[in-house]
Amino acid sequence: MIQPCYLYSRAICVKAAIEGRAPSNCGVYVGNILMAKRAPQPVDVLVGQNIRICRLQKGLSQTELGERIGVTFQQIQKYEKGANRVGASRLTQIAGVLGVSLPTLFEGTPAAGQAMADQSGRALLTHPHSLRLLQAFDKITSESMRAAVLQMIESIAGGRPRRAAAKAGHRR
Repeated sequence: MIQPCYLYSRAICVKAAIEGRAPSNCGVYVGNILMAKRAPQPVDVLVGQNIRICRLQKGLSQTELGERIGVTFQQIQKYEKGANRVGASRLTQIAGVLGVSLPTLFEGTPAAGQAMADQSGRALLTHPHSLRLLQAFDKITSESMRAAVLQMIESIAGGRPRRAAAKAGHRR
């Protein structure tokens, strides 16, 4: 007997499974058993983003991190995207190689009973060059130069530069 998945309407999945045409969001077959697809949990994605941020701060490639913990760079990619969950012992290895405490890799997760916080700023740091750009920007000591760089970047990006903040002498 083919087992139904529960991510999609049970009746539709069972009917589709019997007809041999399971919907793409229904699941995958393992032998003749239809298994539910697993979507990454928000905490898995967040931990992956934190691994990526810490790895970039340390200046390591995915290959180098993978070699140090005994996995392929593809596995590191999957961890960083949240596609694969990171086990406790592997997470401990990663934290050790990156020189961070284990709780650092969970920064941004909500406490019990709280909703997941907006991670848009954290997610931006996982894009290539974002961390380097932020680190370089932080080294600029002149406020007028910082404002000029910000205005230039906003202009290149096609956004509206916020001149009021720059003229008001916005301090960090």
